[in-house]
Amino acid sequence: MKLLLKLISIIESINKKIGRATTYLTALLVILVFYDVFARYVLQTSHVAVQELEWNIFAAIFLLGAAYTLQTDNHVRVDIFYSKFSIKQKAFIDFAGTILFLLPLCVVIIISSKDFVVTSFLINESSPDPGGLPARFIIKAILPVSFFLLLGQGIVLFLRSFFTLINYTPKGN
Repeated sequence: MKLLLKLISIIESINKKIGRATTYLTALLVILVFYDVFARYVLQTSHVAVQELEWNIFAAIFLLGAAYTLQTDNHVRVDIFYSKFSIKQKAFIDFAGTILFLLPLCVVIIISSKDFVVTSFLINESSPDPGGLPARFIIKAILPVSFFLLLGQGIVLFLRSFFTLINYTPKGN
């Protein structure tokens, strides 16, 4: 049991750090969009690379922030019924939803995106647009990485839900 609790602690620590790091990406995105608008309307110029970087940063924020959002229970959901359930009922729903939907989805995306990323890296894929970004494999690599982080956080949710269902309370909590 100590090993599981240590694993939970490590996964949550990693996801918390990455989730908080996405706040800096958000600030960078705001600055880039401001520059893009300023350059377009005041300087009468536009840069494809800046626009692509905006899209890539937005994708990174969304993907890398998913595990942290799950950790902090801030995903959007319809709480018409869930909010009225007991702690055990919520734990059962989280347990079942994680095992039936979240974990399989993460595994499928991780496995299916492997070739997508490797091929992009091997051919040194870059933007097809003139003036676009090089090294497109970097943003593509974020896809399996983010779902690996989400898989880890899903395992944590699964374990915490299981602990609630069996009335196990870790010492120190």
